[in-house]
Amino acid sequence: MTDTGERDRPTFLLVSGDREFLLSPGEEKGTDLGVLELPEDADPGDVVETHLGEPFSVRELRGPDLFDHMERTGAPMMPRDIGLLMGHTGASAGDRVLDAGTGTGVLAAYLGRAGASVTTYESNPDFADVARGNMALAGVADRVEVRTGDVTADLDDLSGGFDLLTLDTGDAPTVIERAPTLLRAGGFLAVYTPFVEGTREAALAAREAGLAEVETYETIQRRMDFDDRGSRPGTAGVGHTGYLTFARMPADGE
Repeated sequence: MTDTGERDRPTFLLVSGDREFLLSPGEEKGTDLGVLELPEDADPGDVVETHLGEPFSVRELRGPDLFDHMERTGAPMMPRDIGLLMGHTGASAGDRVLDAGTGTGVLAAYLGRAGASVTTYESNPDFADVARGNMALAGVADRVEVRTGDVTADLDDLSGGFDLLTLDTGDAPTVIERAPTLLRAGGFLAVYTPFVEGTREAALAAREAGLAEVETYETIQRRMDFDDRGSRPGTAGVGHTGYLTFARMPADGE
């Protein structure tokens, strides 16, 4: 279980070459480069040294750092998928977001750091506890509420008027059916699915629910390699991560 109380203070990333460690002011950590102690008055941009004289740069945690260092409870949504989701929905400060399938909480953290108010559901109690700790690490515990349970059990009690509904669950079609009562006019639905079968079900459910602008994208990204021989896409790894289905709640009369 994650103790969120340990993360009440800001956490910084300390970097030296390929070594990266998370520390809060006043904490110390034994490393292979010596004992590292972060002063109480540390700020991003400072350089601190271990007791062996090895320098570490102090950095403020950014989204990619959180993706790398959050405690994992499974495979999180990749930054490329999150970027596509935020770009297509325009998620921003002041938005109200209903999210289901919290998992590690990477998406919820990104949305919270953008200034959105997020209510996210995680059915596994242990995973939900880890996600709460991750929200504290990300500095968004005041904007992201992690609820333990299945969102389908609370659909009748949710107030509606959400600007964005994001789903990463096997029962996404059940929630999509209720999208007209959950989303405000002009609000967006975004469904992440790792398999194409789930994507088809989500798209059909969105159309049956009366949502507009239903479209699905596969996320594929390739890293470029540059060397003395020339330039080409990298051959390592799999470029595909998943599928994202988007839809929008029409205004009355549309």
